[in-house]
Amino acid sequence: MTKIIVVGGGAGGLELATKLGRKLGRNKKAHVTLVDKNRTHLWKPLLHEVAAGSLDDGVDALSYRAHAKNHGFYFQLGSLSAISREQKNITLAPMYDEEGKEVLSERQLNYDILVMALGSVSNDFNTPGVKENCIFLDSPDQAHKFHHKMLNKFLQLGEKQTAAVSVAIVGAGATGVELSAELYNSLKQVKSYGFDDMSPSDLRVTLVEAGEKILPALPVRISSAAHHELSQLGVDVRTATMVTEATEKGLVTKSGEVIEADLMVWAAGIKAPDFMKEIAGLETNRANQLVVKPNLQTTRDENIYALGDCAACTLADGKQVPPRAQSAHQMASCVYDNILARFKGKPEKDYVYKDHGSLVSLSQFSTVGSLMGNLMRGSMMVEGRMARLVYVSLYRMHQIALHGYFKTALMTVVGRINRVLRPRLKLH
Repeated sequence: MTKIIVVGGGAGGLELATKLGRKLGRNKKAHVTLVDKNRTHLWKPLLHEVAAGSLDDGVDALSYRAHAKNHGFYFQLGSLSAISREQKNITLAPMYDEEGKEVLSERQLNYDILVMALGSVSNDFNTPGVKENCIFLDSPDQAHKFHHKMLNKFLQLGEKQTAAVSVAIVGAGATGVELSAELYNSLKQVKSYGFDDMSPSDLRVTLVEAGEKILPALPVRISSAAHHELSQLGVDVRTATMVTEATEKGLVTKSGEVIEADLMVWAAGIKAPDFMKEIAGLETNRANQLVVKPNLQTTRDENIYALGDCAACTLADGKQVPPRAQSAHQMASCVYDNILARFKGKPEKDYVYKDHGSLVSLSQFSTVGSLMGNLMRGSMMVEGRMARLVYVSLYRMHQIALHGYFKTALMTVVGRINRVLRPRLKLH
């Protein structure tokens, strides 16, 4: 039986494993295994909501093991440490508990087809002090870390032990912009739970961007709209400002200014994990991404595919596929079709990126973005309720890919009920 291993349970990896499990795993045509270092899956674009406390991932997170059981594939908990292309196996590093005791020993899994979908981590560009003093929103654990620190600062604020809570965010891409707005929503919600005398002036958020505008990947009109909305909320937006160091007290800019902050978040760029650099002799780029051919096979091994943020895919026009959730979703569908083509002895197809536009949520205050498609030429700017509806639908599409229409509809109804029954802000 053909053994297929998907490493990484992010948006693309989990969708691919689910589709392969349904099609091949249930019919005993292939043994499909998903590997991830976490026990649960959470859609990465939601991490800023976990950090701000407006989303309880204990409710929204998906158990890999339970999902695997229901969809015809297997799950292995562990972190990839090596790939042997000659032996066609991968090695999972030993796992230890909080006390340093070994829980799982080193393991090896054999494969016929390997799909790398490890996603990305924050790129600090070797800026001094960032690793020691800043929080990266790469995983639920880091989002929880920020959330706990923020709650402690709000507690000190409520007890009049501090004058204000200051947060500095480096990088005005989607994560930085959305977190900035979500923090003001959290302050608004926390007033409902015994902190009546708090006001927007008690929170100082500074958003720092090295480029000339926020949301650099989006058109100027969308960037300007988001900039205006953030300024209205009270965010101090600083463009054309380069951070050269992070200290315990705050961020040091190229001009020598110190932006003081109680909490600092680094969201200025991404790269594939460092251990991916030339792993198993595969071709990688400066960001540790695996270089792939048009059909998403790695350039040096036709049995290894890569998708999502860890893949360096060059389009026909010479541009790189952007690191977005829609890219991972499309790549997962392409790899799925190509694996089925291999089973049938048919030629594989090349990946074609389709830009459906971009949306940025400014929490409950606004949503802005652009939509692209067959009904319009170029792009159409959307904002307000319509943009919010489309933004939410992106997550629903991810849920539909995992659960199907009926279960997603039930989850939507339950989510509505929980908005009434559960606190709007997670306070624990």
